[in-house]
Amino acid sequence: MMRLLSKKQLHLNKNISIIGCGWLGLPLAKQFIENNYKVKGSSTSIEKIDILKSFGIDAFYVELTEQGVKGDIQNCLSESEILVLNIPPGLRKHPENDFVNQMQFLITHIEASSIKKIIFISSTSVYADEESIPTITEESIKNPDSPSGKQLLEVENVIENNKSFQTIILRFSGLFGDHRHPAKSLSGRSNLKNANAPVNLIHLKDCIGIIQKLVKKDEWDEAFNASTTPHPSRKDYYTSVCKAMDLPLPKFDEDLPSKGKHIDSSKLKRQLGYEFKVKIE
Repeated sequence: MMRLLSKKQLHLNKNISIIGCGWLGLPLAKQFIENNYKVKGSSTSIEKIDILKSFGIDAFYVELTEQGVKGDIQNCLSESEILVLNIPPGLRKHPENDFVNQMQFLITHIEASSIKKIIFISSTSVYADEESIPTITEESIKNPDSPSGKQLLEVENVIENNKSFQTIILRFSGLFGDHRHPAKSLSGRSNLKNANAPVNLIHLKDCIGIIQKLVKKDEWDEAFNASTTPHPSRKDYYTSVCKAMDLPLPKFDEDLPSKGKHIDSSKLKRQLGYEFKVKIE
């Protein structure tokens, strides 16, 4: 039997909040707006608020700190049923960050809001790189070997165990897209490790497509790994990309044993019927 929604529920279903309107969050918000959603979004930069508003986003300054959440988090969450939580730990620039503590402050505000469903953008770094190069599915043991992966896994557990809302944990592999590619940071470098490890990447277009598919599918309390195919070796792939970009080639140390993992996105393809738009060439 089809469940009829009240006018209030229909209103909430077309409202989405996005915490973190940066490289992924901003184009995601713009796409939702094109699909007739009302989007509330946040930035940690007060100067960026007017830019977000110019794209039709109801924008608010929100910043997570060790002492609590700064900014207008209440209005950023209000009247929305779905929240896309898109805040990386940021440990490269700030290794002292306690990302878990910051997120717990945020969750307190989420619990007091109209939010009933959360898509948490996590990372495949919650799985360790190993010399055996395991194939990783959602059933694989999560054993992060980086500070960022460890904190992300802890936040995943906190969110999944909270009964105030339903969740989807979405673990993206390395992100790339227009003007952003990991090959640029590897170009010209020597003695790079893990020459024979498989590449696990996902394009911005697919990140946006998957999130939209998840919202439309409306199946919650799930976890998905997302990495496009195929998975060439790091040496072959980054050498090829640097050649295509006319950049200095990276040099890998092939004498060292390679550690890595092969991210399998079969569950995402099967349950969502999703086909990746951008392949690894």
